[in-house]
Amino acid sequence: MVPTKANLTVPYFDLTAQYRDLRDEIRDAIDRVCSKAAFILGEEVERFEQAFAKYCGVKHCVGLNSGTSALHLAMLAAGIGPGDEVITTANTFIATVEAIIYTGATPVFADIDPATANIDPEKIEQAITKRTRAVIPVHLYGRPANVEAITRMASDHRFLIIEDACQAHGASFQGKRVGGFGHSAAFSFYPGKNLGAYGEGGALTTNDDEVAKLARALRSHGETVRYIHKYVGYNYRMDGFQAAVLNVKLKHLDEWTSKRQAFSSLYGELLADARVDLPQDSPEAECVYHLFVAYVEDRDRVRAALQERGVQTAVHYPKPVHLQEGLEHLGYKEGSLPNTERACQRVMSMPLFPEMTVEQVRHAASSLREIVGTPS
Repeated sequence: MVPTKANLTVPYFDLTAQYRDLRDEIRDAIDRVCSKAAFILGEEVERFEQAFAKYCGVKHCVGLNSGTSALHLAMLAAGIGPGDEVITTANTFIATVEAIIYTGATPVFADIDPATANIDPEKIEQAITKRTRAVIPVHLYGRPANVEAITRMASDHRFLIIEDACQAHGASFQGKRVGGFGHSAAFSFYPGKNLGAYGEGGALTTNDDEVAKLARALRSHGETVRYIHKYVGYNYRMDGFQAAVLNVKLKHLDEWTSKRQAFSSLYGELLADARVDLPQDSPEAECVYHLFVAYVEDRDRVRAALQERGVQTAVHYPKPVHLQEGLEHLGYKEGSLPNTERACQRVMSMPLFPEMTVEQVRHAASSLREIVGTPS
């Protein structure tokens, strides 16, 4: 057992600590927006789009008001609509599936690989039909999906890849950052993300000039020229304030990622002989650990026991998308996706954020190890 301080508390997440470190930079950035009254789109958004495109290694970044909007516009830019099928995972936040439904297309779920919690390429193969237009691999918890296998299938079966990279800022596969593997990709800048705004925010990335052009028009009511509306569009624009915050934070992202990776590695070492299952990382991929999850039996009891020891946790996600009441019309039942369902029954997110301390990680890990025990 690792010794820890008595009464040490470990919050699940602490955004205020990050703000304290960046306070002066953030205030200066927000003041720039106010001084120019560039509250919707504007110079800060353009700066962020250029910087984030360069960071992801892609030609275009379109700043938006949420990751959900990015997914929606990615679907529309791919020409997906009624009669089409889009294969994705049910082990995700519901926004992945909502974006498909917004277009009138039909979501088709493929089960996960229990070793990684990401969509299983073999299950994708089994789900392909003549109506399949796209696959949305979700880089869940910051762990890249097997885009090599999915890209090979996309070529063989002629479907598009739209990456849900909303939890994977800076993650890479075979040395290439996510966001440029397919037709387009969606990122979220929800405050709790590795790169988080101070409100809602998102982006679509792509190497396709026409996709970027259409997304820029659709995000602003279908305008191609001011008050000239080529399309019926949406109000999906990014705020200047959010872009200003993101411009400050992007400079620190690699440092924060390194800390997340170091803490996650320490968690892994300390839990190596505990009765928990941890998602496996591929040697071909670099995970950025948006979350550090552990799979445990009797999760609610374990979480309550951790809370008694001052360790806060969360659950991502307690009920898989295919079993949500709002999606009953899709016809999935309990048992349809056994690996996904078992993962959702056992998954638990441990505290993880760049400003936490090694002592806090040790306390959280040792507490979990004591509660679940080790194999006899």
